[in-house]
This record gives sequence, structure tokens and C-alpha cells, in this order.
Amino acid sequence: MAFCNSCGSNVEAGARFCPKCGAPASPVAPAATSSAVPLPPAPPAKSSSALKIILIVVAVIVVLGIVGMGSFAFMVHRLVTRSHTETLKDGSVKVETPFGTVESTQDPNQAARNVGVDVYPGATLRKNGSANVAFGNIHSATAEFESDDPVASVAAFYGSKFPAANVTSSADRTTILAGDKGNMTTIIIEPQGGKTRIHIAKITGKTMGSSN
Repeated sequence: MAFCNSCGSNVEAGARFCPKCGAPASPVAPAATSSAVPLPPAPPAKSSSALKIILIVVAVIVVLGIVGMGSFAFMVHRLVTRSHTETLKDGSVKVETPFGTVESTQDPNQAARNVGVDVYPGATLRKNGSANVAFGNIHSATAEFESDDPVASVAAFYGSKFPAANVTSSADRTTILAGDKGNMTTIIIEPQGGKTRIHIAKITGKTMGSSN
């Protein structure tokens, strides 16, 4: 329904003039109601399962790291508190630990006895060049000597001591490998500092790779 702007009387739909005052009709349409449909609320964001897994893995790694550091610190503390070091008059050192014994010697003859190999004639034991280690049923001994003779002469001497050994030679280095898994001797002969260096190492006892 429309209304006259002059007198306010009702004017029929489609009439051009007000039937009461004769003024031109000017229909006023009623205010339109909003037909907009409200949007549904946005769904809550889903938590990332991948992020949770990453955080869990990081937490586990941190915990394991803390536990490992604690165990390592305990072992070091036990090793230090239960180790005993003795320095002998000839400069030799003996260290006793819960896991075994480590000894050094400045006596070339003793070093030769430890490795079970004769000293090359005229060779001298290098300073701090000998160590004798016993851990459980494994024993290892090392000795390092020097000689003024050429590599070939020293290699021939030790080659005669181990005729069945595996020998590999290059232009200035010879390696002699003798024994088996339970008794292994390695001799490396090479030039160093204008002299011939002789490295001897011997390992005896049941190793991890042994079947018996």
C-alpha cells in the first residue's frame, strides 16, 4: 500500500493522483528486509599431528641425552676414584684401573720382552715409546724404536724373525704381519726425521672376532 505525500491518504496501487487531494501520487515502498544469509562460523583450526610427533621425538632425544650424560659422568667418576698411578724410579709409569692395567717403560730390553720381539741391533727406544696394556683377557704391548740403518736392513732383520709372515713393501715402508687372531704381531718400518722408525705392536688373548 502507498500513501499520498501531501495529505497522507491511502493511494491504491497504480493510481497517478491522490483521490482525496488530487496531488500526484508518489508511492513509497516499504523498507526491504535484509535477506542476507549469515555465514556459518569458521571451524576451529585442527592441530597438526606432525608437529606433535616432532615434539615427542625431540623430547625423547633430550631425555636420552640427559640419561646418557649421567651414565658417562658416573663411569668417569668411578674410573678416576678407583684408579691408582705409580711412577717408578726409572721413569716408568703404571696405572691401575677397574678395567685393567696400563704400564710404560723406559727400558728397551723390557719393552722388547713385552712385545716378544728382539730389538734391532743398535736401535734405541723412543721416549714414551712403550706401553703395556692388560684389559680382561686381552693383552697388548707396543714399542717404538729408532735406528740409523736404512729401512731395507731393518726389514731384512725382522723378516728373518718371522719367515712365514705376511710382508708388504713400498718404496720407503715395510709392514710385517704375523700370527693369528689369538696372537697377532705387527711391525711397521719407515723413515721419519732422518732415521728409521720401528713400530712394533703385539695383541694376545681372546678378541671379539675370535670364535674360541
